[in-house]
Amino acid sequence: MKKNLISINDFSKEEILHILDVAQEFEAAREQDFLRGKVVACLFFEPSTRTRLSFEAAVNRLGARVIGFPDDRNTSVTKGETLEDTIRIISNYVDMIVMRHPMGGAASLAAEYASVPVVNAGDGAKEHPTQTLLDLYAIRKTQGSLDGLKVNMVGDLKYSRTTHSLLQALSLFDTRMVFTAPEELRTPKEYLEILDAKGIPYEETSSLEDHLQDCDILYMTRVQQERFPSVEQYRALKDSYILSAGMLKGVKPGMKILHPLPRVNEISTDVDSTPHAYYFQQAGGGMYVRMAVIAYLLGYR
Repeated sequence: MKKNLISINDFSKEEILHILDVAQEFEAAREQDFLRGKVVACLFFEPSTRTRLSFEAAVNRLGARVIGFPDDRNTSVTKGETLEDTIRIISNYVDMIVMRHPMGGAASLAAEYASVPVVNAGDGAKEHPTQTLLDLYAIRKTQGSLDGLKVNMVGDLKYSRTTHSLLQALSLFDTRMVFTAPEELRTPKEYLEILDAKGIPYEETSSLEDHLQDCDILYMTRVQQERFPSVEQYRALKDSYILSAGMLKGVKPGMKILHPLPRVNEISTDVDSTPHAYYFQQAGGGMYVRMAVIAYLLGYR
């Protein structure tokens, strides 16, 4: 029976740790060829740089081949073809489908009609499970563990699919969470209810300064213009939080700043040269994590 990765909840705690361990092995020896002869479709119905290219690089590093498209402008979708029919057809050509789509729930729909494993590379404002896995990889690499940490997520927590997935994954570990956002961009109730049901401690605040000094991970996010119903709402909130190097005085020595990227202005460039900046290294780990996910879902690791 095929296994998909649509939500981070599709993986158990043990599977998550297995993926991180295999990713570490691939980082030590990234040239593999055990997927030679396999073909993976990367279907990106909305723009992407890091996710698309790291998936394509991962497929190539494993010895497989990639087909697909970087947006939907030159596909039959422009002729009115449904997502269901597109997935049915492409399933005939490939061994796995990696898909990003602007519609929440699109990945789950694709999995219903695909005859091969489907990996959700981001669907609307819902989830982004492989981003969460590379976030966990960065957290464990910098902190030595996923337990006993305080993680502060900042910015657009309403529309950020990365934080929605990450908070669910962290709920499997001994983690305290802080959600820093303006009232209009707070974490949706449905995700807080997940934490409540598990007895996971968390705090909501609108002040970035409240928990800078005592967090182990500061997870910054951009305010996403493409998710807002109006430009006016976006403009009113886009500069809610701007982190500068001067604000980092007194933080924990080992505190690391993560960001799913791209950034706009929420992290000043003067932060880049501090020992706390880790977002570029974080993104670099994405290829190894995605190699591990692909190998696992195809039954090779």
